[in-house]
Amino acid sequence: MARRKTKEKKIYVLDTNILLHEPFAFLNFQEHDVVIPMTVLEELDHIKDRNKDVSRDARVAIRALEDVLKDASPDQMLQGVALPRSGEQKPGGHLFIINDHHITDEIPGLPGGENDHLIINTALYLQRERSPLKVILVTKDINMRLKAKGAGLKLVEDYRTDQLIDDVRFLYKGYYKFPGDFWSQVGECRSENEGRETFHYVNRSVLPNAYINEYLIDEVEGFAGKVTAITDKEIRILDFGYERLMHRHAWGIHPKNIYQAMAMQALLDPHMDLVILTGPAGCGKTLIALAAALELVIEKGMYDKVIVTRNTPEIAESIGFLPGTEEEKMAPWLAAITDSLEVLHKTDEHPHASVNYIMEKANIQFKSVNFMRGRSIQNAIVILDECQNLSAAQLKTIITRCGEGTKLICSGNLSQIDSNYLTAVTSGLTYIVERFKNFEGSTTINLNGVVRSRLASFAEANL
Repeated sequence: MARRKTKEKKIYVLDTNILLHEPFAFLNFQEHDVVIPMTVLEELDHIKDRNKDVSRDARVAIRALEDVLKDASPDQMLQGVALPRSGEQKPGGHLFIINDHHITDEIPGLPGGENDHLIINTALYLQRERSPLKVILVTKDINMRLKAKGAGLKLVEDYRTDQLIDDVRFLYKGYYKFPGDFWSQVGECRSENEGRETFHYVNRSVLPNAYINEYLIDEVEGFAGKVTAITDKEIRILDFGYERLMHRHAWGIHPKNIYQAMAMQALLDPHMDLVILTGPAGCGKTLIALAAALELVIEKGMYDKVIVTRNTPEIAESIGFLPGTEEEKMAPWLAAITDSLEVLHKTDEHPHASVNYIMEKANIQFKSVNFMRGRSIQNAIVILDECQNLSAAQLKTIITRCGEGTKLICSGNLSQIDSNYLTAVTSGLTYIVERFKNFEGSTTINLNGVVRSRLASFAEANL
């Protein structure tokens, strides 16, 4: 590898799981050099033919690497192939492919032929040969990071390019609660009536960190509103009225707390293309989303159908082993939806017949995330349940499927992540909450509080 002149340049060695997590990750290291050990290419080659969702990411990563390296000669690959910066024309760092199988004989690295050890040994070799440049191993495998440090590697990191916050406690909640009384905080303000709506114009200094469509409430339960416009000097707030907001309902469901009320208002608002619901198990995310969907499709006729989807366990595992059609295969994973339908119609004379009738009337379709790629969904409500287990790239794939007149409802609980490679701060759910908080067509609500039962509430707080 040719030695670079600049001392600021760093060398990043990527583990296989980085390219599976984000196939284009090697383009995101700005002006720094990126090293892909041969062992990583071999692992991608083995994974690409598996009947799993992750194999698709392996194929995308291989094609992305090939696009950069296809015109390079062997000598150029040894010297490094220039990488274009993502979204920019000017070049970034350089991409290297290193044959790491001989390195074990040259350094006192980790023993054996395990793939993780070969990748760690590559980083150790570069750390010795390219000193004083910083060599950083990037992997999402916690145990691999521990082994690398124990073997003497100075710098080991998780992949943080898609990590927008450092602590999930700072995640945007979608609302701001004023201490005490709202009006005592605001003081004098200008108010205007537009038809049946009342708007207040308050000084920007009252809420300097406000976001569009952010809900505003207070501790005395006397005010409820939403930020509808932001300028350099003032904020325009739509006044809902606390009691009026609490009395909204959808498909016979009334909110049990102010958080459900805010969520219901966002779900029923035709101007909101994306509604993100976060919160603990039992806070009512799925039930409210489904009730609002039925209200909009059947009662108001604003949409043609309801599409319900979620990732199947273990990173969108294939559903092929289950018998029947796609919808029959998805039924076990979407039992939460059918449970919610039964709750909505439990007082009917024939609940089972009512559920079947409503599913047909609302044209409710169960779809697998695996089959959402390539589709263009028009004039529908899409409910994406349990999306905390999806990566940012997977969520982008689904969101970009939504065409004209489609409303997307994403819900999830960041404390129930099943993926081996995702945490609360790297989940796709966290990513879209932060990315869309300035988008005028989206709303985020954190449903604070468990309403399922006192048992569920105690378990959420103490287990």
